[in-house]
Amino acid sequence: MKPYDAVDIRNATPDHYRSNGKITWIESMGSLLCFRAVLVLLAALLFCAPAATQAFSQSFAPATPEEAGVSSERLARIDAALEQYVEQERLPGAALVIGRRGHVVYARAFGYRDREAEEPLDVTDLFRIASQTKAVISAGVMILQEQGRLLIDQDLSDFIPEFDSTTVAVEKEEGGYEIVPAKRKITVRDLLTHTAGIGYGWGPAAERWVEAGIQGWYFADRDEPIAATVERMADLPMDAQPGGQLAYGYATDILGVVIERASGMPLDEFLRVEMFEPLGMADTHFYVPPEKADRLAVVYSLTEADGMVRAPDPGHMVGQGMYLEGPRKSFSGGAGLVSTPGDYARFLEALRRGGILDGARILSPKTVQLMTVDHVRDAWKGDGGSGFGLGFGVIEELGWSGLPGSPGAYWWGGAYHSTYWVDPAEELVVSYMTQVIPAQGLDDHQRIRALVYQALVD
Repeated sequence: MKPYDAVDIRNATPDHYRSNGKITWIESMGSLLCFRAVLVLLAALLFCAPAATQAFSQSFAPATPEEAGVSSERLARIDAALEQYVEQERLPGAALVIGRRGHVVYARAFGYRDREAEEPLDVTDLFRIASQTKAVISAGVMILQEQGRLLIDQDLSDFIPEFDSTTVAVEKEEGGYEIVPAKRKITVRDLLTHTAGIGYGWGPAAERWVEAGIQGWYFADRDEPIAATVERMADLPMDAQPGGQLAYGYATDILGVVIERASGMPLDEFLRVEMFEPLGMADTHFYVPPEKADRLAVVYSLTEADGMVRAPDPGHMVGQGMYLEGPRKSFSGGAGLVSTPGDYARFLEALRRGGILDGARILSPKTVQLMTVDHVRDAWKGDGGSGFGLGFGVIEELGWSGLPGSPGAYWWGGAYHSTYWVDPAEELVVSYMTQVIPAQGLDDHQRIRALVYQALVD
């Protein structure tokens, strides 16, 4: 097991350039006098004005647990629990990164990247994060609002004209359904909150979605750009009226196209420039680069009938998928990214700090606040008394879940059984990844939550 290596501090002072993540002095200082003046200024900043240097000391770096109010002895209970899951063949492997008070206090991997080959899992290995992609895309939309390129209450048709007039399939009491016009246009905010009425093609008019070749959340095998698929969705009957009930589905894939149209950039390029590079997320991609292929964790299936078995290869959705050998054309904003626990923890830590990490600001604190409060009211009450914000489940009523936490914490997960949460009240971020689908009978998410909180002692 390797500890998580934090990315070097970026933008140390205005007189530094970035070079491969390392700090290099500007070569052309002009004169020795100027050089000495800079040294005097740096000394003043470092030793005489701590507040002024705060922006230069934000790296999400490792620290001893006790420095961040966490018990090392109690963290060892997590080790024992995850080792047991692996030994009992309930997990092939799992990796966990915990951040507290701005530091990484836990970063470990257990079990195997590939059980059959007996390749041990490393905390820097790559995982398919499926719906954890949604939070990244939602943040991307909010970046564009901050840049003045869109407003979240704009009509979707401003960016994708095919959605100017949509329909809804309404079930009849006697069976079947009728198709009626949507009562209003879909907005960008409807998509962010999953209240646009668009599911994953399994609604009342499911056969029409099947005929169109659009059903389910998996896009990695599609030999066409995501925009082409999304444009065809506009002609299909939706599952509910816009702004009504929560219908979890293609909303965030559609937002990926909105990002492309509003920014004028391919989705992968936009995320790289606006988020991944600024935050030091060097291992987050839509498709695995060939040189990183040996770091992609294998997918397994856990069922009561068969136990833990390797999923089909190449497979579709459940199996190993096309993240290595696929067409690499469809950038699924709803479920397409691969990442590492450490990379995703950096994204979460930036949100926890109000949109900034290592001096790189991707969002303002007020935008993060807007994203992480409930927007759906009575439209949905999820697990643990959660509402839903702009890309996240948001815990409102702590007593519902029977597990520790804090009101205001926000969370979600992915189809391959990964999960995450941010607890601002406890200055806590948690990034947990494994690759199991389906994951019948697994209770590791609940157990990890309990074990993380019991380790907080200050």
